[in-house]
Amino acid sequence: MASLYSFVYALALLDSLATNWAHSLAPQMADQTIYEGEGGGYYTWSTSGAPFLSQAKLGAGKLVLQPNGFAIPHYTDAKKIGYVLQGRCVVGIISPNSTTEKVVKIEKGDVIPVKLGAVSWWYNEDDSDVVIVFLGDTTNSIIPGQISFYFSTIQLGGFSTEFLAKGFGLTASESKALFENQNAPTIITKLKAKLNISDPPNNNRKDLVFNLENASPFANIKNGGSLVSATAGNFPLLNHVGLSVFLVKLEPKSMLTPGYTADASYKLCYVSRGSARIQIVGLNGQLVLDDKVEAGQLFVVPKFFSASLIADKGLELVATLTSSEPILGNLAGYGSVWKALSPSILKASLNLSMEDEDIFKAKIAEATIIIPPNIN
Repeated sequence: MASLYSFVYALALLDSLATNWAHSLAPQMADQTIYEGEGGGYYTWSTSGAPFLSQAKLGAGKLVLQPNGFAIPHYTDAKKIGYVLQGRCVVGIISPNSTTEKVVKIEKGDVIPVKLGAVSWWYNEDDSDVVIVFLGDTTNSIIPGQISFYFSTIQLGGFSTEFLAKGFGLTASESKALFENQNAPTIITKLKAKLNISDPPNNNRKDLVFNLENASPFANIKNGGSLVSATAGNFPLLNHVGLSVFLVKLEPKSMLTPGYTADASYKLCYVSRGSARIQIVGLNGQLVLDDKVEAGQLFVVPKFFSASLIADKGLELVATLTSSEPILGNLAGYGSVWKALSPSILKASLNLSMEDEDIFKAKIAEATIIIPPNIN
């Protein structure tokens, strides 16, 4: 009787978890404006609007810089990856334990990792807006699910004149003249004149940037779509950031087959173009999300959960994984676990007839990770 009660309780708990996940995982648009002004703006996903962020300890934000817009030097309490959605800009980065500034130009399709605690600035010297989405790991952040920014000049303004004078070897009057206006709340400004920035060395781009648009795809299916990845294997900087990134493009009505992370990695995904139907399956085979995702929305796939997408009129999304060399598992398509199982185990597991087992095996062998619309 006790074991029956435990079984019923476990089922009820799983149903409750599935219901909670379905609410928590619903795709969300950015709902919080951190700053907006003449030079641009920064927008985030709040943990109240997107509760999955705090649960998974992930964070995201979107930076928009207008022409001559300048995001002043700052550091954050999260490691993150920036992906350029449109435009071009110049970025300066000073890594922790370094006194050397590296400057690089980035453009649409570029991935630029930013280490935890690295100081960076962002400047749009072009004639059109630049838009960058940041996807990060907030495990070490002050507020789980939120990337907090610490602006170097504003930080100075928080100290007293006495401390600043002593710290920088200044007189009290010099300290007051230099720092009294540094506590202004402007974190993005529109410069009156263009910054004089010399062309960055080519090796900076090789070290700091990876372009997903031009990289060789892991999968490229005719009439189906493509999948491109940047991991520690082809972009060594990610070894120091602990993240990886994937770019998925699906043609109309194409499918990204069900897959999962086998190494406890989370997937934080941003839809940059188009829309799709998404299904996520979690504990005990529970369908925890069956919804539509659209351009501008953010969603997460929890560790070990399986997810699949079918595009409407086409889809493009960028996904950051919380591992520099993630281990991925597939339920269908190339690398499917079902393909690896011996015939007797497959037959017993799915309760198949010999004929059905042969058909299933043959179909798995033909399948790819992306299924074009004309394949049933």
